[in-house]
Amino acid sequence: MNAMPNHAIHRQSGAALIVSLILLLVMTLLGVSAMQTNVLEEKMAGNFRDRDLAFQAAEAALRDGETYALTDLEGFNAGCEAGLCFETDNVWELVDWSGAITPGQYIQYGDVTGGTDLTLVQADPKFVVEELAHNNPTPGNSMVVGFSANPSDEQYYRITARAVGGTTNAVVILQSVFRR
Repeated sequence: MNAMPNHAIHRQSGAALIVSLILLLVMTLLGVSAMQTNVLEEKMAGNFRDRDLAFQAAEAALRDGETYALTDLEGFNAGCEAGLCFETDNVWELVDWSGAITPGQYIQYGDVTGGTDLTLVQADPKFVVEELAHNNPTPGNSMVVGFSANPSDEQYYRITARAVGGTTNAVVILQSVFRR
């Protein structure tokens, strides 16, 4: 029989236990760090998807507004009623997009052209159509996109679309200048 001598048992001080606990602590810290990184990457991917949904919805509303601008538009006045506005200083900044204060300042996506309901976004996108002042284009005027032989035959409209994504935190506003 191989019996351990009595003096060898007393000389062990538990070094293996201490080393294994330190290794366990290091592995735990690495695991927690990896989980935090994964959670952050998931949030980033979710936010990117949310912004992309808002962008696509705003783009759909912008195309809806451009289609609407091809129709015979009537009703432009100094204010902004039923989504038709005469050029003022950045009227799209003055519009109450929620509709809580003055409903009717904007046009809901699909109200005019029959677009389908967008189910992945929190609210349907909205747009306004501004009739830009009819004057000859000047250099440096970013609102005018082209020249023609007879500028009096052309009318320019600024279409501003606003949409939210899967949450109300992602908001995208797109604009285009439309010549007809």
